[in-house]
Amino acid sequence: MDGNERFLLDTHVLIWANAAPERLSPKARRVIESGRAETSVVSLWELIRKAGRADAPVAAPVAWWGRYISSCGVITLGVTLPHVMRLPSLPALHKDPFDRLLIAQAAHEEMVLVTCDPAVRAHPIRTLW
Repeated sequence: MDGNERFLLDTHVLIWANAAPERLSPKARRVIESGRAETSVVSLWELIRKAGRADAPVAAPVAWWGRYISSCGVITLGVTLPHVMRLPSLPALHKDPFDRLLIAQAAHEEMVLVTCDPAVRAHPIRTLW
């Protein structure tokens, strides 16, 4: 890990870091423990969108986010016009709109996307797992 690299956590990594750290890879765990991991408002949006479903990863996303993300001082990246404008240039390797926006953010911000999702890792961006 380069000392200047920035790391963006995929939504599942963010959840596992709080609820099931044993599921994290050793590299992902080191990034999170280093305090250099950032998250995206896209992940909160994804959790809110999935709330209420039987398979929802988080029952009360806004409260969960406040307790585990905001209160811990984790940087949350907002969505900007350049992030959205990057979307059309992404290859059609993955259809999930939340993942595609995280990929676009990581690409534009020159961040390493921390994910175990093989479809996300197939994109021409820097990933870590």
